[in-house]
Amino acid sequence: MSRKVSGEANSPQTGTGIMAKSSSTHPQGNIGFVGLGRMGSAMAANLAASGISVVGLVRRADQMERIAKLGVKPTLDAADLFACDIVISMLPDDAIVRDVFFGRQGLARRMKTGATHLSMSTISTGAASGFVREHARRNQRYVAAPVFGNPDAAKERQLFVITAGAESDIEQCRPLLEKMGQRIFVIGADPAQANLVKLLGNMMTATTLEMLAETTTVIRRRGIDPAMFVDVLTNTMFGGRAHRIYGDRIVQQEYAAGFALPLALKDVRLALAEAEEAGVPMPSVDVVRDRMIVGIARGHGNLDWSALGLIADEEVTPDAPRAPSSTQ
Repeated sequence: MSRKVSGEANSPQTGTGIMAKSSSTHPQGNIGFVGLGRMGSAMAANLAASGISVVGLVRRADQMERIAKLGVKPTLDAADLFACDIVISMLPDDAIVRDVFFGRQGLARRMKTGATHLSMSTISTGAASGFVREHARRNQRYVAAPVFGNPDAAKERQLFVITAGAESDIEQCRPLLEKMGQRIFVIGADPAQANLVKLLGNMMTATTLEMLAETTTVIRRRGIDPAMFVDVLTNTMFGGRAHRIYGDRIVQQEYAAGFALPLALKDVRLALAEAEEAGVPMPSVDVVRDRMIVGIARGHGNLDWSALGLIADEEVTPDAPRAPSSTQ
């Protein structure tokens, strides 16, 4: 992958080895947005706040007022997106993206020639490659741009955007990406490559969460303050964002959903399938998959993936001796 690039702290950057061509102009015409959940709503709101005309497709009439308050023009009619130059999707999985764009009433059937589907969903490489072909058959364009970051990061425009596609198509989308993220990494010309990087990056986070869960559980059982333990870790050898953000959640045992376990498990399964296709075992990710399955079976499917901390604690032998809490 390309080397990192230094730049202004508050300006979007690229990871291609070339400084981002920051654009002060907006794409012409309306921008369509599909997938207005917690992440999508924050991203669409940032576009609207930047003066970009955004039309958001909603599924139910009771969502219209909430979306309108974000500065987005809500609609129940997919036809209102047909004339858009770019349609952004932030949808949960392969099947939903496929249905929304290529189903019986799919958007791609009526999107105009030359329109671009900017897919910011975390999906499989196989699905991404298929969507490239389907759009090309209709003389439409496709850019993959999944993101690293949670809904709070999305609100603050602090997402990291991983994008791939034809260079001219990425440049067309860049003004939008700059309004949603703090840094843009261009991976290459094949959109599927961006999705592979995103999936494997999520596995790095998932295995980090599992190790934090296991080690803090040991610390608690031995009577040591887990907050002190995580403080030591994050101020010595493990100062990364995942350790800091999720370490605190696990210490506080606060697992309100940001990235819910079922969605995380979906990504784990996709990543394991990619690894199997490459002939590469990922035993640590196998452990995470099994933990998530157990957690969901125990009724934790509404919790954040940092609830691996809760699951690890539940795995402790009930009659195992617990050391007294340290008074130091």
